[in-house]
Amino acid sequence: MASAQSEELTVPSSVKIVVAGGFGVGKTTLVGAVSEITPLRTEELLTEAGTQIDDLAGVEGKTTTTVALDFGRITINPEVVLYLFGTPGQDRFWFMWDELAYGAIGAVVLVDTRRLDGGFGAIDFFERRAIPFVVAVNVFEGSHSYTADELRSALDVGDNVPLVLCDARDRESCKTVLARVIEHAMSKLDPAMA
Repeated sequence: MASAQSEELTVPSSVKIVVAGGFGVGKTTLVGAVSEITPLRTEELLTEAGTQIDDLAGVEGKTTTTVALDFGRITINPEVVLYLFGTPGQDRFWFMWDELAYGAIGAVVLVDTRRLDGGFGAIDFFERRAIPFVVAVNVFEGSHSYTADELRSALDVGDNVPLVLCDARDRESCKTVLARVIEHAMSKLDPAMA
C-alpha cells in the first residue's frame, strides 16, 4: 500500500524596497519597468489648479502624477519575493511616506540631474530614519552628465551611499539598482559583507 507523502509548501519571504524621489523623476516608470506583475498605479491627471503647486520645469510634458503609491513585485527565487512601493513625489503627499517605508529593508532615491534639488527631501527622509538607500541617477536623454564626485557634492551624500546611473525605462538597469539596494542593506546588517 502506498503512503501519501505530504509536500512541504514553501512560503516565500518578502522583502520591501521603497522607490522615492522628487516630482517627475521616474519612480512610476522604474516600478513599471521592473515589476513582473502589472503594477498598481494611483496616477491622476495633472489639473490646472495643480500648475500653481507643481513645478513642471524640466518635465513640461508630464500629464499625470502619483497620488498615493505605485506597487510592483519581483520574484527573486522561490524563497524570496521583492515588493516595490513607489512614493508620490509632491510635498503635499509626503504624509504617506512613513507608512510606505515601514518595514522596508532599503530604498532607492531616484534623482534627475536637471532638477537635483528634488532629491534632497527623500535623502533627508531616509537618513533621519537610518534606512539604507542608494541614489539612482535617472539618465534622461539630453541631460548634462556629471561625475560621481560632482553628484555627491551637489546632493551632499558621502561615499557610504552607493550612487548608480540608471535608465528607469530599462528593466535590466532597474534590476541593477535594486540589487545594489539589497547589497547595501545587507552590508548594514553585516558589515563583513561590505
